[in-house]
Amino acid sequence: MEPIFLNLTQENLEREHLCCLICAQKPHFGVEAKREWLAQRLKEGHVFRKLDSDKGAFIEYAPLETAWVPAEGDNYLYIYCLWVSSECKGKGLGRQLMEYCLADARTKGKSGVCMLGAEEQKVWLSDQSFAKKYGFETVDAAPGGYELLALSFDGTRPRFAESAKRQEIESRELTVYYSPQCPYVHQSVELLRKTCLEEGVDCTLIAVDTLEKAKTLPCVFNNWALFDEGRFVTVNLPDAAALRRLLTKRGTDHAH
Repeated sequence: MEPIFLNLTQENLEREHLCCLICAQKPHFGVEAKREWLAQRLKEGHVFRKLDSDKGAFIEYAPLETAWVPAEGDNYLYIYCLWVSSECKGKGLGRQLMEYCLADARTKGKSGVCMLGAEEQKVWLSDQSFAKKYGFETVDAAPGGYELLALSFDGTRPRFAESAKRQEIESRELTVYYSPQCPYVHQSVELLRKTCLEEGVDCTLIAVDTLEKAKTLPCVFNNWALFDEGRFVTVNLPDAAALRRLLTKRGTDHAH
């Protein structure tokens, strides 16, 4: 039986499942924030295509001009996320979703498709080795091993915004930039707030709530970016153990 996919629309957005792993039966703040965010993005050509199920697979992409990432280029699509659940792997779902995106780009006369990658695969980034099978290649790089991968149809190349390569801020406090695009971000923000309070560490939380803010961020971005001592640390969402390790190391460094 062939899998059935559907695209989110203004008509079905309220009833469709939106997240890879959060399956709460009651309203979940992160999921509802994502729903509100999507309601605006769909008007801009944002595409969220998913398996017609509460579990399974989805791809999410948007015109690069309106994608909430510090990357630039003319007439590209930007893939935010391509995800397939463990129980659905090996069924060709990722291939079908990627091929849909590439076909959509060609149909719309786009110059190509791009996405965030890294020299070594990082948690919360789409699998770049899978993308490279389709011809994606590194077209720009930022400190820390981050890469902008692109599949160009016409020889043009997108690029990181210059601000994304700075990876420094003036504040020495633990600082996080975050957006509502990923439903997990809300719980990560609350975890950071709670843990810093318990450890007596000051932190600054900066909501990336406009396209302008997203396009001028001082680092690469994948819904979340953490700085410490003025330096960029990671785009990964931390669990409690990772966060406490960071705070413990921070305290040790300060002691010296």
